[in-house]
This record gives sequence, structure tokens and C-alpha cells, in this order.
Amino acid sequence: MTSKVETRLNEMGITIPDAPAPAANYVPYVVSGNLVFVSGQVPFVDGKLTATGTVGKDASPEDAIEQARICAINLIAQVKVACDGDLDRVTRVVKLGAFVASADDFNGQPGIVNGASDLMVEAFGDAGRHARFAVGTNALPLNCLVEIDGVFEIK
Repeated sequence: MTSKVETRLNEMGITIPDAPAPAANYVPYVVSGNLVFVSGQVPFVDGKLTATGTVGKDASPEDAIEQARICAINLIAQVKVACDGDLDRVTRVVKLGAFVASADDFNGQPGIVNGASDLMVEAFGDAGRHARFAVGTNALPLNCLVEIDGVFEIK
């Protein structure tokens, strides 16, 4: 049976992909008590990046917002696995931590990360409202534009 959250996402045209495999020596998520800590997710679509570089130099803010949204979808994919396929077990998106590969003069990181934050609220309603940080950096793994991790409360 499909969860209410996944049904809502499907109605928005979003299909949750298979959870991406880790790229190094770490696990994709850890469940500790009623919290799921999801490792940083990059914006893979079918195992590939669709944009690379830095925001403000190689990519527009609009491109990066879409990349943040893809990171959020990949976070949800990991949580779905952690919840044995039932996203309705998520009671709260607790926190997102985001890094945005940024040109030296770009300072719009919070707006970029809204791509992920907005999707969490669209998917989980009020339970999707969360604490977060959004910082700029000169480079990210695989030259991706955005990387985001998350903490989720589950039942």
C-alpha cells in the first residue's frame, strides 16, 4: 500500500526513486531511537548528476534550486527505506543541513536550499517544517551544486 506522503508526491509528479547507494565508506542512514540520520545526498537522477560547477559562475540559482529539490527527493528515498517503505511513519522533518557550491560573490544559499525545504513541507505538511543550515563552499563531491543531509523523527 502506498503511503499518504508518497501519494501526495505522486500527485505532484514526483516518483521516489530507489535510494542511492553510498559513494564511500559510510552507511546511507542510521536509525537511533526514533530518529533517522540520513547521510548527505547529492542530486543524482538515475545515478548521474544533471548539473555541476558553482552557483553564480557555472549554474544559475534556478538550476541550483532544482538540484536542492532533487537532493530532498533522495533524502526521502533514504527515509523510505529506513521506514520499511512507509513514509507515513515520519512524524517530523527535524533538520536539514545544506552545502551549496558557490562562486566567491554568491551569497544566496538560503534561497537555493528553499528548493529542498519547500518540498519537505509539500510532502509532509506541517511535519515537514524543520530547522536547517545553508552554507556556501568552494567545491562539493563530484563537482555537484548542492549536498544536503537530514534528520527525521519516525514512529
